[in-house]
Amino acid sequence: MSGNVFTVGLIAAWYPSNIGVLLLNKYLLSNYGFRYPIFLTMSHVTACALLSYVPIAWLKIVPMQAIRSQTQFMKIAALSVIFCTSVVSDNISLRFLPVSFNQAVGATTPFFTAVFAYSLTLRREAWLVYGALIPVVTGVMIASGGAPSFHLYDFAMCIMATAAWALKSVVQGILLSSEGEKLNSMNLLLYMAPIAVVVLVPATLLLEPNVAGITVALARKDVLMLLLLFVNSTMAYFVNLTNFLVTKHTSALTLQVLGNAKGAVAVVVSILLFRNPVSVVGMVGYSLTVFCGFSLQ
Repeated sequence: MSGNVFTVGLIAAWYPSNIGVLLLNKYLLSNYGFRYPIFLTMSHVTACALLSYVPIAWLKIVPMQAIRSQTQFMKIAALSVIFCTSVVSDNISLRFLPVSFNQAVGATTPFFTAVFAYSLTLRREAWLVYGALIPVVTGVMIASGGAPSFHLYDFAMCIMATAAWALKSVVQGILLSSEGEKLNSMNLLLYMAPIAVVVLVPATLLLEPNVAGITVALARKDVLMLLLLFVNSTMAYFVNLTNFLVTKHTSALTLQVLGNAKGAVAVVVSILLFRNPVSVVGMVGYSLTVFCGFSLQ
């Protein structure tokens, strides 16, 4: 019973932080006009790299674990690259795609999760699960056709982010739960975040070379800019930490199904906040995707 209460508490902490980061990303990248998704992602992982030391080195909530082998390090490095790909692609898609459509595509994550879980771990789900994946994908196709502001490039980025997020869930599940790995979630984030920073710094310098100066100039004009970046990056740490913990105490597929419910809430809130246009066809497709996503659980 206590284990179930702990899991519910984790999910309750994961929901508001996840929705908050999504809506803040959308506001910064679209409404505020800060069109630098790679730098924004780098801010997230930098905060994760710094804050990861707090529960381990300062508060000593969990002991620090050493990396056991070069193979384990390579898995962590791969997870970092996958994570960067997912978040950067998702942030790029949020520049022009409304949150409702972004979450409709993201609701297909269980499809990619089931595929990657079988490919990497040979874990086969029940045939009913695979059958439910068909209307999940169909719902996104309907939502795509009814999207008022459809951009092919951003749609492709959204699909890439969804696939990468699913792959990340499977790989992190292996690192957190398998007998040969069994890294604590806080330690996994501690090792993963600095690698992600190393990956994103050259990408930022190459693809967004003037972003540092632009950010400083924006901060001088509007102090709120720094506050938004700070809150957004700090919240991203809690999203990643609770993401790892929920995956450890449930499963990768369960996390994606819970994510569909999160997406439904985020869609309603984003429509109220940003007044983005929605169509009846698009909402029918999204509703079909979310409903069938829940049936996977």
